[in-house]
Amino acid sequence: MARIRLISILILVIAVLFIGRLYFLQVVDNQIYLDKGNRQYSQSAGGIFDRGTIYFTDKKGNQVAAATLQSGFTVAVNPEILKNPESVYTQINTVITAHNSTPLDHDTFITKATKKNDPYEEIATHVDQDTGKALAALHITGLSVYQERWRFYPAGDVAANTVGFMAYQGNTYAGRYGLESQYDTTLARDDNAYVNFFAQIFSNMKQTQAGLAEGDIVTSIEPTVQSMLQTELEKVQTEYHSQATGGIIVNPKTGAIYAMGIVPSFDLNNTKNVTDVSLFENPLVENVYEMGSIIKPLTVSAGIDLGMITASSTYNDTGCITVNGKSLCNFDRLARGTTSIQTALGQSLNVGMAHIVAVIGDDNFDKYFYGFGIGQKTNIDLPNEAQDIVTNLQAPRQLEHMDAAFGQGIALTPVATVRALSAVANGGVLITPHVVTAIDYTDGLSKTLSYPAQGRAIQQSTSQEVTRMMVYDVDNILSQGKDKMPGYSIAAKTGTAQIAGPGGYSATDFLHSFVGYFPAYDPQFLIFLYTVKPQGVQYSSESLTNPFFDVVHFLINYYEIPPDR
Repeated sequence: MARIRLISILILVIAVLFIGRLYFLQVVDNQIYLDKGNRQYSQSAGGIFDRGTIYFTDKKGNQVAAATLQSGFTVAVNPEILKNPESVYTQINTVITAHNSTPLDHDTFITKATKKNDPYEEIATHVDQDTGKALAALHITGLSVYQERWRFYPAGDVAANTVGFMAYQGNTYAGRYGLESQYDTTLARDDNAYVNFFAQIFSNMKQTQAGLAEGDIVTSIEPTVQSMLQTELEKVQTEYHSQATGGIIVNPKTGAIYAMGIVPSFDLNNTKNVTDVSLFENPLVENVYEMGSIIKPLTVSAGIDLGMITASSTYNDTGCITVNGKSLCNFDRLARGTTSIQTALGQSLNVGMAHIVAVIGDDNFDKYFYGFGIGQKTNIDLPNEAQDIVTNLQAPRQLEHMDAAFGQGIALTPVATVRALSAVANGGVLITPHVVTAIDYTDGLSKTLSYPAQGRAIQQSTSQEVTRMMVYDVDNILSQGKDKMPGYSIAAKTGTAQIAGPGGYSATDFLHSFVGYFPAYDPQFLIFLYTVKPQGVQYSSESLTNPFFDVVHFLINYYEIPPDR
């Protein structure tokens, strides 16, 4: 009886192992055997490159490849045995031309094909399937066609700075920018694909438990929204000849980023043609800027949350004040007399923000700004996040705190700015901006990533009141109310900041910024735009208002958002 039981257990174990092996053959290692089938058309050039896929996600939840693999061939010659290079050149180009591919350069081919004591010279890479198979069918001695796979970016320049790309560093080929770098460990594939399957089973289990298993990554980037944003940014860049123009569209409740872009940018499939490598960086994460008046809603939020001011509170606006021996003025230096906080926010009056700091005190002001996450990295899932520069918040003089109250003297990354202003929009909670929503592992498991709130910055009632103030400004003050949208509540704020240089602030160079969200009291989208050193335009209300509302109209139509008022 015991012997029968032992045999039964043994049979069961063997069955489980065979089922496991079948799973790996059909699911995990499926691509390996597809590769073996493809190699019937060519020789093997060694290990075939493999890497996980990066996906965008469209509005219906469908995954769209942003970084994937493309299959084709490498063509090489062996000059030691290749006969009659001129004839071979003619035959090769006849095939290439017939398949509408770019012909080989004659002099380059002959130079490589006639090298002495050289058994291998590549003459073409990334050759498409049809052309490669036709070349292999020539059966020319000394001409070899090898199966090849390479990294391919179907969308070209769409979200290029976010997706990133692969490059060599020394002899190592890996992700160097964007998501390709941040998730390199997950996307990379083990070159030794053929291993003992018992070891493979337990190895995959161990990797999954450690969170290091190989897989594909799924992002919240919506490809159509991303393309639309880039088009709007390019329009601004072209019209105002700016140094750079960028933007982010985020869900202010969850932190999921639907689009983030910067121009000028580049094509991910043609990085070798880029001469300015700084284009590969992501200024939305890696650069800091003095943002100007879009910071004012944070200052107003601090005063209201403390119960020390209201929208109807008044002060005497003199146009300029002297603080610690320095002059601090409104953008136009004009005095308004008795002025409400509502008007100070709507007309973007610096003296009004300085008044709030004077009322609540430096310590309270600093506490709230730190509470909005300013000075702390957001921990966005992209590499090289910069640190905000907020030394003004540690200054002993009140002047520096008052400067910070209207967005000068402190420099923030765009993602940190988005996080802080999302708290004003979403009821007071600090989000974690992010682009990756899930990892689909090669072992068949999938992990949905979570990004819990980082804390509460202000009370919900404060968020609602400041939102009401910003909606009022859009309806009545911004562009004299001509951009008010019947049926939709839009909260927004403009910003125009002087740019600091070696000798102090420039009188001619500015950063324009614009932030807004809607539907204002239950926001699904927060839109942040900025442009650096625009030419021929003075204020962001002139340069960025129309692009902002173009984005709003697109999102309303694309997502079929119903009216909220």
